[in-house]
Amino acid sequence: MALRVYNTLSGEKELFVPLIPGKAGMYVCGVTVYDYCHIGHARAGVVFDIIYRYLKYAGYDVTYVRNYTDIDDKIINRANQEGTDYRTIADRYIQAFDEDMARLGLAKPTVEPKATDHIGGIISIIETLIAKGHAYVSDGDVYYAVETFPDYLKLSGRNLDEMQAGARVEVGDKKRHPMDFALWKGSKPGEPWWQSPWGNGRPGWHIECSAMSMEFLGKTFDIHGGGKDLVFPHHENEIAQSEGANGCRFVRYWLHNGFVNINAEKMSKSLGNFFTIREVLKKFDPETLRFFILSAHYRSPLDFSDQNLDEAQSGLERIYSCLAALDAVLSGTNPAADIAVIENLSPVGLELQEKIEQFIPRFVEAMDDDFNAALALGVLFETVRCTNRFLAETKESTPLSLSLVAHVRHLFGEAGGVLGLFTSSPAAWLEGIKTAKAGHIDIAPDEIERLIAERSAARAARNFKRGDEIRDLLLAQGIQLLDSAQGTTWNVK
Repeated sequence: MALRVYNTLSGEKELFVPLIPGKAGMYVCGVTVYDYCHIGHARAGVVFDIIYRYLKYAGYDVTYVRNYTDIDDKIINRANQEGTDYRTIADRYIQAFDEDMARLGLAKPTVEPKATDHIGGIISIIETLIAKGHAYVSDGDVYYAVETFPDYLKLSGRNLDEMQAGARVEVGDKKRHPMDFALWKGSKPGEPWWQSPWGNGRPGWHIECSAMSMEFLGKTFDIHGGGKDLVFPHHENEIAQSEGANGCRFVRYWLHNGFVNINAEKMSKSLGNFFTIREVLKKFDPETLRFFILSAHYRSPLDFSDQNLDEAQSGLERIYSCLAALDAVLSGTNPAADIAVIENLSPVGLELQEKIEQFIPRFVEAMDDDFNAALALGVLFETVRCTNRFLAETKESTPLSLSLVAHVRHLFGEAGGVLGLFTSSPAAWLEGIKTAKAGHIDIAPDEIERLIAERSAARAARNFKRGDEIRDLLLAQGIQLLDSAQGTTWNVK
């Protein structure tokens, strides 16, 4: 199965055929750096990180551009509130963004341009638009004339006449049409400015992305991504100004991730129902948040709640526990991860062999279906369940069983590289989660270990009644015991 992606422009899944064979150019709208990032930013970051990783895994030479909007009304307002300059605010929150994304395990894009480093390119595009009749100067500002671009609103499928009828912006001295948008804003007292043919000022929001994508990816490129909230007006306006200036198709595939919902409502600062990444990571492990984001298809709404994050953590724990068990079996061995000649396996061993053989084809099939990471995780969980059954029945390691185990471990690592998961030592990650949970229980870890040792001694003496009493005692305090061939471990329920 070849890679198919959902193109917002066509409203359909399309075969991904890059402009240049073997290469892929991707531009993703970054953040306006005036505050700490919230969960919506986390989702967009993780989604396009997965797309970037999978394109590389599929063999493409990827140029990934993600920008910073470092000049904007919000940045200027924040600077005025704090009595500082816009650059101090922008630099502070660029650093905060980088820290948050690193904690979530995002790979660095190829290029991370800032809008203020591309003023020359922005002015050049605006000059071209004016020369072609798509833009006009009005009292130091420059506006794009939307009526000059017949395909305006083709991405969102809206109707310009209906939007004009419902527009709250009146046609005044500056705008010819209420939907015209600013390409350049004349400077106001106390604002940062750059020189231009139309006077001192600064760029509008939309034009910066046209300039930066053109600089690094060319006039036409493969993938443009961002949150669903950017379809209109940002991406519509990018299309109008880019295609108006260049006279050619701007983007081949438009990809948009869905909203994050809080209590069935779209998260937004205006509603006050948003959480910063830093707030969430005080309660949950970064990889748990990443796993949670991947648990739903990127175009679907994502329902954020502590309960859903708890469930995500439990799911991730199941995989990490399996990885820890695999590592324990493989410790001190160096088997070949080759199952081609394995024979005389038990039914569970044969089932695991089949899962191994099907793993990569099924994983790739899921990811080829519009980057369906949630379905890919389903393939992982099926293999985990079968692996756990195999480990439970395998009392003694043999060259054949070790070969199977090594192969499973390798495949999980390969999938983890695509999904940005399982980057920690399984034992260390599980211990960290256990320690965090232990802070919320009334029994000390040392006491738990003492009771586990007493239970093991009781079971060895065939005093199963006492063993069950200890198990129930711990369970009543939220401690779950996990018995395996490698011994007994515990977890907080």
